Amino acid sequence: MRMLVLMLAALLWLPAAQAAIDVYEFDDPKQEEVFRELLRELRCPKCQNQDIADSNAELAKDLREKTYQMLQEGSSKDEVVDYMVARYGNFILYKPPFMASTLILWAGPVLVLMIGVVVVLLRTRRGRTAADESLSDEEKQRLDRLLNKNKES
Repeated sequence: MRMLVLMLAALLWLPAAQAAIDVYEFDDPKQEEVFRELLRELRCPKCQNQDIADSNAELAKDLREKTYQMLQEGSSKDEVVDYMVARYGNFILYKPPFMASTLILWAGPVLVLMIGVVVVLLRTRRGRTAADESLSDEEKQRLDRLLNKNKES
Protein backbone atom coordinates (compact mmCIF):
# COMPACT_ATOMS: atom_id res chain seq x y z
CA MET A 1 0.00 0.00 0.00
CA ARG A 2 2.84 2.41 0.89
CA MET A 3 4.56 1.65 -2.37
CA LEU A 4 1.40 2.45 -4.27
CA VAL A 5 1.03 5.79 -2.47
CA LEU A 6 4.68 6.66 -3.17
CA MET A 7 4.35 5.79 -6.84
CA LEU A 8 1.17 7.84 -7.10
CA ALA A 9 2.87 10.83 -5.42
CA ALA A 10 5.86 10.50 -7.76
CA LEU A 11 3.58 10.43 -10.79
CA LEU A 12 1.77 13.56 -9.62
CA TRP A 13 5.05 15.39 -8.88
CA LEU A 14 6.88 14.36 -12.05
CA PRO A 15 5.15 16.73 -14.55
CA ALA A 16 5.84 19.71 -12.27
CA ALA A 17 9.52 18.73 -12.03
CA GLN A 18 9.82 18.45 -15.80
CA ALA A 19 8.19 21.84 -16.32
CA ALA A 20 10.83 23.60 -14.19
CA ILE A 21 13.70 22.66 -16.51
CA ASP A 22 14.19 24.93 -19.50
CA VAL A 23 15.96 23.41 -22.47
CA TYR A 24 17.57 25.66 -25.05
CA GLU A 25 19.19 24.23 -28.13
CA PHE A 26 21.85 26.07 -30.08
CA ASP A 27 23.44 25.36 -33.41
CA ASP A 28 26.61 27.22 -32.47
CA PRO A 29 28.47 26.57 -29.18
CA LYS A 30 29.71 30.17 -29.17
CA GLN A 31 26.12 31.40 -29.24
CA GLU A 32 25.30 29.14 -26.31
CA GLU A 33 28.26 30.57 -24.41
CA VAL A 34 26.97 34.11 -25.04
CA PHE A 35 23.54 32.99 -23.85
CA ARG A 36 25.00 31.60 -20.60
CA GLU A 37 27.00 34.81 -20.06
CA LEU A 38 23.90 36.93 -20.54
CA LEU A 39 21.91 34.83 -18.08
CA ARG A 40 24.61 35.39 -15.45
CA GLU A 41 25.00 39.12 -16.19
CA LEU A 42 21.32 40.04 -16.18
CA ARG A 43 19.58 40.46 -12.83
CA CYS A 44 16.01 39.39 -12.29
CA PRO A 45 13.98 42.60 -11.87
CA LYS A 46 11.55 40.84 -9.54
CA CYS A 47 13.94 38.90 -7.30
CA GLN A 48 16.53 40.37 -4.98
CA ASN A 49 20.09 39.57 -6.03
CA GLN A 50 19.39 36.68 -8.36
CA ASP A 51 20.37 36.50 -11.99
CA ILE A 52 17.82 35.38 -14.51
CA ALA A 53 19.47 31.98 -14.76
CA ASP A 54 18.84 31.18 -11.08
CA SER A 55 15.50 32.88 -10.61
CA ASN A 56 12.29 30.87 -10.77
CA ALA A 57 10.10 33.95 -11.27
CA GLU A 58 7.87 34.04 -14.33
CA LEU A 59 9.48 37.32 -15.37
CA ALA A 60 12.94 35.73 -15.30
CA LYS A 61 11.62 32.87 -17.40
CA ASP A 62 10.24 35.38 -19.90
CA LEU A 63 13.58 37.19 -19.98
CA ARG A 64 15.43 33.92 -20.62
CA GLU A 65 13.04 33.19 -23.47
CA LYS A 66 13.48 36.68 -24.92
CA THR A 67 17.25 36.42 -24.65
CA TYR A 68 17.19 33.06 -26.40
CA GLN A 69 14.85 34.38 -29.08
CA MET A 70 16.99 37.46 -29.77
CA LEU A 71 20.17 35.39 -30.03
CA GLN A 72 18.42 32.96 -32.39
CA GLU A 73 17.40 35.92 -34.55
CA GLY A 74 21.03 36.99 -34.80
CA SER A 75 21.20 39.79 -32.21
CA SER A 76 24.55 40.42 -30.61
CA LYS A 77 25.22 40.39 -26.88
CA ASP A 78 25.25 44.20 -26.75
CA GLU A 79 21.93 44.40 -28.57
CA VAL A 80 20.33 42.05 -26.06
CA VAL A 81 21.77 44.07 -23.15
CA ASP A 82 20.57 47.33 -24.72
CA TYR A 83 17.11 45.87 -25.18
CA MET A 84 16.94 44.78 -21.54
CA VAL A 85 18.29 48.11 -20.24
CA ALA A 86 15.76 50.02 -22.37
CA ARG A 87 12.93 48.11 -20.72
CA TYR A 88 14.16 47.63 -17.14
CA GLY A 89 16.84 50.29 -16.66
CA ASN A 90 20.34 49.81 -15.33
CA PHE A 91 18.95 47.82 -12.41
CA ILE A 92 18.95 44.76 -14.63
CA LEU A 93 22.75 44.87 -14.92
CA TYR A 94 25.02 43.53 -12.19
CA LYS A 95 27.72 45.90 -13.46
CA PRO A 96 25.99 49.18 -14.23
CA PRO A 97 27.83 51.56 -16.58
CA PHE A 98 29.80 54.47 -15.16
CA MET A 99 27.57 57.53 -15.67
CA ALA A 100 26.12 60.40 -13.63
CA SER A 101 23.13 58.42 -12.35
CA THR A 102 25.32 55.52 -11.19
CA LEU A 103 28.19 57.63 -9.86
CA ILE A 104 27.18 57.03 -6.24
CA LEU A 105 27.46 53.27 -6.78
CA TRP A 106 31.04 53.52 -7.99
CA ALA A 107 32.32 56.41 -5.87
CA GLY A 108 30.27 55.83 -2.71
CA PRO A 109 32.45 53.14 -1.09
CA VAL A 110 35.65 55.11 -1.77
CA LEU A 111 34.10 58.31 -0.37
CA VAL A 112 32.90 56.54 2.77
CA LEU A 113 36.36 55.04 3.30
CA MET A 114 38.07 58.41 2.81
CA ILE A 115 35.66 60.15 5.20
CA GLY A 116 36.31 57.43 7.77
CA VAL A 117 40.07 57.86 7.52
CA VAL A 118 39.78 61.65 7.88
CA VAL A 119 37.51 61.32 10.92
CA VAL A 120 39.88 58.84 12.59
CA LEU A 121 42.90 61.09 11.91
CA LEU A 122 41.14 64.20 13.23
CA ARG A 123 39.96 62.42 16.37
CA THR A 124 43.39 60.98 17.16
CA ARG A 125 45.10 64.37 16.67
CA ARG A 126 42.48 66.20 18.71
CA GLY A 127 42.76 63.66 21.54
CA ARG A 128 46.55 63.97 21.64
CA THR A 129 46.58 67.79 21.81
CA ALA A 130 43.72 67.89 24.30
CA ALA A 131 45.58 65.57 26.71
CA ASP A 132 48.72 67.72 26.56
CA GLU A 133 46.92 71.00 27.08
CA SER A 134 44.43 69.94 29.69
CA LEU A 135 46.85 69.73 32.66
CA SER A 136 48.86 72.63 33.98
CA ASP A 137 52.40 72.14 35.34
CA GLU A 138 51.10 72.22 38.89
CA GLU A 139 48.45 69.60 38.10
CA LYS A 140 51.03 67.36 36.40
CA GLN A 141 53.31 67.50 39.47
CA ARG A 142 50.38 66.66 41.70
CA LEU A 143 49.42 63.80 39.43
CA ASP A 144 52.98 62.46 39.48
CA ARG A 145 53.03 62.59 43.31
CA LEU A 146 49.75 60.74 43.51
CA LEU A 147 50.91 58.09 41.06
CA ASN A 148 54.19 57.64 42.92
CA LYS A 149 52.28 57.35 46.18
CA ASN A 150 50.27 54.52 44.78
CA LYS A 151 53.43 52.75 43.59
CA GLU A 152 55.04 53.02 47.05
CA SER A 153 52.05 51.61 48.89
